[in-house]
Amino acid sequence: MSSSKRNSTPLNSEVAQHDPFAALRFRDYRLFTIGRLILYVGLQMQTVAIGWELYERTNSAMVLGGVGLAQVLPMIALTLIAGDVADRRDRQLTTLLSVLLLALCSLALAVLSYTKGAVVLFYCCLVLIGVAKAFLKPAGDALMWQLIPVTAFTNAATWNSSSFQLASVLGPALGGLGIAWLGNATGIYVLAAIAALLCFSLTVAITAERNTIAKEPLSLQALAAGAKFVWDNQLILAAITLDMFAVLLGGAVALLPIFAKDILHAGPVELGYLQAAPSIGALIMAVSLAYLPPLRKAGPALLWSVVGFGVVTIIFGLSRWFWLSLVMLTLSGALDSISVVIRHTLVQIRTPDHLRGRVAAINSVFISASNELGGFESGLTAALFGPVISVVGGGIGTILVVVAAAAIWPGIRKLGALEEYKK
Repeated sequence: MSSSKRNSTPLNSEVAQHDPFAALRFRDYRLFTIGRLILYVGLQMQTVAIGWELYERTNSAMVLGGVGLAQVLPMIALTLIAGDVADRRDRQLTTLLSVLLLALCSLALAVLSYTKGAVVLFYCCLVLIGVAKAFLKPAGDALMWQLIPVTAFTNAATWNSSSFQLASVLGPALGGLGIAWLGNATGIYVLAAIAALLCFSLTVAITAERNTIAKEPLSLQALAAGAKFVWDNQLILAAITLDMFAVLLGGAVALLPIFAKDILHAGPVELGYLQAAPSIGALIMAVSLAYLPPLRKAGPALLWSVVGFGVVTIIFGLSRWFWLSLVMLTLSGALDSISVVIRHTLVQIRTPDHLRGRVAAINSVFISASNELGGFESGLTAALFGPVISVVGGGIGTILVVVAAAAIWPGIRKLGALEEYKK
């Protein structure tokens, strides 16, 4: 064995480094990833159920936009606290408690759906879901990265994206089919609760070592250490800011119930397909990135992929054909996946373990702002100007964001192979 190591060529070393299943070869990482996949499938099914049920009951774009706002506000409010908890407490325990709260919220939604409870009570559950996600994201992400060595981080970033996108493919499709089969959304919430409990069981089985505990005294400076770290690392700041504003402006997912019902004249099954389409594209792209050699010009790839995201968003907004809309959503997911992998890799390879929770919390705010807050922005502009103008204008805004980001952070245009930025 020692002889083969001495005689290994650079090509052999490169092949070894690019093992497409490197991260999945670690038991605890597999348990965590499978559990998170099941949890995300349930949450995606639940998202379809909530959107369909609330729009059926209210026919209001603002109500749909409020679904994202109700979840993102507690995530933003609790960012610093949740990140500090992830760095000062047992990350596995925090993850378990957060998943348990998600299960309870799903059961509460099932009761409200069955009894035709007030919409305001739905929002109360959504706020609690936001609280659970606020603590789950930093603790779960930080726990996951301590289950594998640094050499597997880049590979893990692609599989993290793949598992999330797989859940986003299966979840909406199963959610739409479930609503059509059951005739209501109640059963979907019950299935989401079961998925959360399965995730809880798999996470319990993880035998991770205790994380490095932050030793500095609790203070505002300590709470804000994650934000300071991101600010001091301009490439990370550029990547996550670009991704946040692009998806915030260009995301059309929150308005899909309106497009499906009023513009494309489709039903709940087709809605599930539309919501799954971006994740199908993202899954294909993420798996491709896992097998292909690492990006040598990550910066230009990031910028052009976001420009492409804006272009296909504009075409989707103008489309009146179901299949064209489906293709554009698929392409949007594939292009977005490139920026996701680049961002996650940059963040994780540069963050020390004692800051991992707080940096993950900051990163989760950017992600949440681009998704949930973006959903509110889409709902608001759709209510004021109509869904088509909302989506098309957002696509144009996305392209303008790329131009601005390239001007503000010129270093992003020169970003090369991500492996060069490892600690």
